[in-house]
Amino acid sequence: MSETKDIVSAAIGALDGKKAENIRHYDVRGKSSVTDEIVVASATSAPHLRSLSVAVQRALRESCGEGARVSGDAESAWIVLDYVDVMIHLFLPEAREYYDIESLWG
Repeated sequence: MSETKDIVSAAIGALDGKKAENIRHYDVRGKSSVTDEIVVASATSAPHLRSLSVAVQRALRESCGEGARVSGDAESAWIVLDYVDVMIHLFLPEAREYYDIESLWG
């Protein structure tokens, strides 16, 4: 797998390029047995959420050759892209507030 920092950088770049809101990155090594890094971002609508997911997946395929396991969809208001060492959580604002996963890592 590509360097974790390269995956995080490419993901954040793609999210920023597609105007994701409130992008946050957490290094959870030693705190999580599931992953090393977490990126969290918000979309403004279901189509925007879908667009963010596609943009991140495309960027990581092009820059790092990485493919993700994807859970959720725009209609569920939460999409998780699992790159093993990096997990990317994309939310609609209401879902992000409701699940408040950042309180675990922030």
